[in-house]
Amino acid sequence: MTQRVELAAVLDRLAIDSLITDYAIAVDDGDWDGYRQLFAPGGRADYRSAGGIEGTGAEVADWLAQMLRMFGMRQHLIVNRRIRFDLREQDVGDIARIQADYANPMRLADRHRPDGADGPGGADAAEGATEPAGADVPADTAPDFECGGRYAFTAVRTHSGWQLRQVVVQEKWRRQHWSAPGTQTGRPLS
Repeated sequence: MTQRVELAAVLDRLAIDSLITDYAIAVDDGDWDGYRQLFAPGGRADYRSAGGIEGTGAEVADWLAQMLRMFGMRQHLIVNRRIRFDLREQDVGDIARIQADYANPMRLADRHRPDGADGPGGADAAEGATEPAGADVPADTAPDFECGGRYAFTAVRTHSGWQLRQVVVQEKWRRQHWSAPGTQTGRPLS
């Protein structure tokens, strides 16, 4: 490889890494217009393994906006990013596949649980209660819900730069610290 080709490969990897970071930030900040712009025309996302939907970037953005409204704090940690190029000719249409693990703690927007009970982050937290002995996080900042798994991203080089063609969420685990009405083990009933 020439130095020019090696530099181009590094720049592509940095651009794709930035795309994945922008994805996490858009979801965490609720920037749904920004989320939509990350997708190439015809781009799709699949959240079915996490109890969600599959659809266009715009359809999934609308669904996420509705579903994540109850969480005032979201923090995607997307790590162990593996980037593989299927096609890389330094031109529109180049394809990259990205595998990345995620952990996502979230906290309810309301200080009371959806089931009406107080608890960590509920009214008792306002009175100075903390988590059980040994916890490092005060109750009012502890997550109410956590999930983790793996993303499979497919990115395509467009005239606007690298954009998402496909996002598939493979949820591997979840833990909630309250019981939501109408759910079993935290998953929406179908």
